[in-house]
Amino acid sequence: MGKLQSYIEREDPQVASLLSECLGAGTGCGWCVPFLEKLHRQHQAGETMNLGVDFNRYFERRDAYKGRSCKHENSDG
Repeated sequence: MGKLQSYIEREDPQVASLLSECLGAGTGCGWCVPFLEKLHRQHQAGETMNLGVDFNRYFERRDAYKGRSCKHENSDG
């Protein structure tokens, strides 16, 4: 989160997809894309960047998302 905030403040990306230049954010499973878009919107609006979810809860929800994605992918084949 700190690296993303610093990157956003330093680079002032015009679109949220440019956040992928910061450690490949948003290029994996897709879980974090809505969070990246939220951070970008907050920055563009001059607001404090805040995800509104604590670190542990974020990872719990991400793991659940990835578990559902894997099950869905396995049922397609």
